[in-house]
Amino acid sequence: MIRVTFETLLLFIIPFIVYSVWLKIGQKSTLDPENWSRPLLTLVSAGFILVALFFVATGLFSERHLGAYEPAHIENGQLVPGTFK
Repeated sequence: MIRVTFETLLLFIIPFIVYSVWLKIGQKSTLDPENWSRPLLTLVSAGFILVALFFVATGLFSERHLGAYEPAHIENGQLVPGTFK
């Protein structure tokens, strides 16, 4: 769960990082609020679009299990992990 959260946050932050690099290349201050006020809505929208595309791609291309799930259980004193059958 932490990995998915980290990947989602990273995808959301990518447009902000790209814009920050673009400001540095243009030799503008990345800490000046005036440089961030105009494109803020665009950056947030781009971040949400990247996250949405990630969720769609994950849903389309993730591994599918067609069998029934057998939950983890104790067998002869040993924990047997859950499996798909």
